[in-house]
Amino acid sequence: MKADDLRKKYIDFFVSNNHKEISGKSLLPENDPTVLFTTAGMHPLVPYILGEVHPAGKRLTNVQKCIRTGDIDDVGDATHLTFFEMLGNWSLGDYFKKEAINMSFNFLKDVIGIDINKLSVTVFEGDNDAPCDNDSIGYWKELGLPDSRIYKLPKGDNWWGPAGQTGPCGPDTEMFIDTGKEVCSPECIPGCGCGKYFEIWNNVFMQYDKQEDGSFKPLAMPCVDTGMGVERTITMLQGKKSVYQTELFIPLIEKIEELSGAKYGESEDTDMSIRIICDHIRTSTFIIGDEKGVQPSNVGQGYILRRLLRRAIRHGKKLGLEEKFISKPADIVIDMYKDQYPELNEKREFIFSVLEAEEDKFGLTLKKGEQEFSKLLPNLKKNPKLIIPGRVAFTLFDTYGFPLELTEELAKEEGMTVDRDGFDKAFEKHKELSKQGADKIFKGGMADDSVMSTKYHTATHLLHKALKIVLGDHVNQKGSNITSERLRFDFSHPDKMTKEEIQEVEALVNKAIEDKLPITMQTMTVEEAKDLGAMALFSSKYGEQVKVYKMGDFSLEVCGGPHIENTGDLGVFKIKKEQSSSAGVRRIKAVLL
Repeated sequence: MKADDLRKKYIDFFVSNNHKEISGKSLLPENDPTVLFTTAGMHPLVPYILGEVHPAGKRLTNVQKCIRTGDIDDVGDATHLTFFEMLGNWSLGDYFKKEAINMSFNFLKDVIGIDINKLSVTVFEGDNDAPCDNDSIGYWKELGLPDSRIYKLPKGDNWWGPAGQTGPCGPDTEMFIDTGKEVCSPECIPGCGCGKYFEIWNNVFMQYDKQEDGSFKPLAMPCVDTGMGVERTITMLQGKKSVYQTELFIPLIEKIEELSGAKYGESEDTDMSIRIICDHIRTSTFIIGDEKGVQPSNVGQGYILRRLLRRAIRHGKKLGLEEKFISKPADIVIDMYKDQYPELNEKREFIFSVLEAEEDKFGLTLKKGEQEFSKLLPNLKKNPKLIIPGRVAFTLFDTYGFPLELTEELAKEEGMTVDRDGFDKAFEKHKELSKQGADKIFKGGMADDSVMSTKYHTATHLLHKALKIVLGDHVNQKGSNITSERLRFDFSHPDKMTKEEIQEVEALVNKAIEDKLPITMQTMTVEEAKDLGAMALFSSKYGEQVKVYKMGDFSLEVCGGPHIENTGDLGVFKIKKEQSSSAGVRRIKAVLL
């Protein structure tokens, strides 16, 4: 079964079980400062899990493009990917564990032909916060699974969430297929990393709300959230050992072989470089080509994009690729996915221009790094051991983007070595500081459904409209980051705003607040919203229902919420900073006083 077949079978199955197909959302989360990218299918649905009414109803299904970049430097083995597609189905206060487990079982057995005798499942074993998930155990037994293939595991294995410090969470049940490999030890069970058990699906039962004091209260509206990865599942269904052996990667591998003269399967080093190039170019193409796509930069999402591209370019050089090459595999990615994600084809030339510009910049970076190395060399050679300290190599890497491997090559030419342990320690310290920064960010976002966060979200609508009035209709939202202390709003605009423009935008927003405009919501189709002139990035499927929020006669915008009921409750709007976010994108930080 190929990826296209799996997507269609999954959606058709859940539509036949009274689910509405909804559009997948942008890779760049809206109003959520907890993560840089959309990491799972449930991510855009958090407001509805928290109680917002979804315009499509209580049973939903879709395919969501996702990115996880926590371990970029580990990607390159046979299984890990930074970009992937997640199949999902949701119950928002409708069915619960029994129906979810039954549907999962029927899909695996009847639709994609899994041998149920090879199916094992895991469930939450219980602890002081919540009891053992005996309900799920009972439902699996009703379907014929014996006790010997039902495993009780702790919270670290079978519990999801919350996304932040507080919020919805609950036990899950995970499904595994026995690959037929021998057990690696007597303790080998589903979840073991040896490869005997292949995780195919996860059903999360969100039935608790974690409180600030660490306690868990039952959710008023228990929900079901499931996830099945397209790439991993077709790998298993096709009997392949690696996702890189499937149709999603073979054309990319063949293109890299053609460009470089290298052969996949020759050596592990060659294979690693080819896999890294394929994965990173695929992910980068989706980031740039996203409806809210970003460009390479030194902060946030743009920094991740830059890291991906430069790592791919560096591995291209290891394969002997000296000329610019990354737009060629990107062209294949676009052709492979243009039917599923038409925005890629629409932005094809833009994607190429961004990729080629970044290759040029990286060439200059390498030249700069070599110059810095030459400046440092006289002092470095004073060390009788002829070892370059790890912190120096890390500075070249972190400050100048100069790869460690190239520092080692230059050192070797001078009869020197690099203290790799010292580099690794400096890198780990850097990652820990970055993690601490991310943890601080983790306090806000969609998981924070506080009154102030709701007010700030509402204020972004007024700001968006005011920017269009002052700067022009070319202004479109490119991203939003909300906490209970402030809002951050990214928008398309080529120039720095003048002091007068900032004042005019502030005045328009505050006038809308002073006018105490009522905020109302209507559910309608995408086409109806377009006809009304509602602001939105219309990537939804034809005929799909969306929510349109109206703020008096000032603002009309498609949005999922949450919102307050009257603009008069917002207070005073003040822009604190206006700055560049990336090429052609400006950023405003503002507060409500």
